[in-house]
Amino acid sequence: MSEPLYEKRPLRDAVERHTGGGTPPRQVASYWKGNIPWASVKDFPEQEGVICDTEEHISSTGLHASASNLIPEKTPLVCTRMAVGRAALPVIPVAINQDVKALFPAPGVSAEYLLKLMQHIRPLAEGKAVGSTVKGIRIQDYLDIPAPLAPQNAQPVIAQILCTLDDAISKTNTIINKLKAIKQGLQHDLLTRGIGANGELRPPQSEAPQLYKESSLGWIPRDWSAQSLGDVAESLVDGPFGSNLKTAHYVEDPGVRVVRLQNIQQGEYDDSERAFIASKHAASLARNRVTAGDVLIASLGDDNYPIGRACCYPLELPDAINKADCFRLRAGDYCRNTFVMLFLNGAGARKQVRQYEQGVTMKRINLGNLRRIMIAVPSIVEQDLIIQRMNSVKAQLNISDLQLTKLRNEKIGLMNDLLTGHVRVTPLLETTTP
Repeated sequence: MSEPLYEKRPLRDAVERHTGGGTPPRQVASYWKGNIPWASVKDFPEQEGVICDTEEHISSTGLHASASNLIPEKTPLVCTRMAVGRAALPVIPVAINQDVKALFPAPGVSAEYLLKLMQHIRPLAEGKAVGSTVKGIRIQDYLDIPAPLAPQNAQPVIAQILCTLDDAISKTNTIINKLKAIKQGLQHDLLTRGIGANGELRPPQSEAPQLYKESSLGWIPRDWSAQSLGDVAESLVDGPFGSNLKTAHYVEDPGVRVVRLQNIQQGEYDDSERAFIASKHAASLARNRVTAGDVLIASLGDDNYPIGRACCYPLELPDAINKADCFRLRAGDYCRNTFVMLFLNGAGARKQVRQYEQGVTMKRINLGNLRRIMIAVPSIVEQDLIIQRMNSVKAQLNISDLQLTKLRNEKIGLMNDLLTGHVRVTPLLETTTP
């Protein structure tokens, strides 16, 4: 017969006391930019519950001139407004604002174990939040949420197992961030210096000026050419004339896919949101046909999703139709689609797009100006080498991303099993008992 699940009791049974915070007056400059980290909701990570530093800092005078409190390191914190229920453990002493509460563990309860309980009950906290514009929860209502409390001797082991998994997630995140930085730096170097006859990056222009020439794009390798996007394209079209793809035209699958703005990410096609139109309708839009490997370019953007961001249509997907606000490009014989996509996502193209963008809230570039974007074109052989180098880093990133997803899914399952008592740590306790 299986053991019963751990008894659910109010979270307050695991908490000795709690305290809140506040915000020093913004108009007093001396209260800000001090050396005391000041935590608000924006400092709470979505996935990993650790706060190593904060975006804003206050001074000691700012701390004493407000309702803020300095919270010791490794004291669990929870958001009670906006990101309700999001919890984290600071590794440094921090001051907190009014949207955050600090929960001090009851005697015999470790801070790490309390944090895991708080993360476990987050969906319940979100469900209890109230408010029309900004949701919040009273601390008393939060502490009343039932949580499964394990026996005290099991709590440290549960916390240790979950913290070990958190460490693995954190290390994988660090690897991913390093790979992203490497990818960004490598992309810049490859698009401005390229790969020489020795198979390595050319030295910078400042070190080997004889290898470069001046162009409308600045210094580029001597055997490269600077050409407009309109010249390198065999075909470059915008969406259907008159934006005639409306909600009423969409049908359930099976149908012909429609490429929309949200599908175009920088260097990646996001297939999570799909739309379809009838085959008969698609046949009338043959000019806008999208096939495997075509370059897709966003004509609209903002600070988070820049104008001109580009990706290639995946090889494994069936043909599609590009919607208004999505340009479709096919390069000519002397230029690879993938190279064009890489260049459009680089700093050189970004700078040019900003010169042509129009609009206030939502920025836009039209087809005529897109054709004017200049691109530095190496030989086909060198383009292929550049693509290979970028694909190698991308493959490493993909492996790390898959590993991160696997670890996070494992954490979700393990948290539920260990914290509720579905899986007991009794065998581990027996091996650690003297």
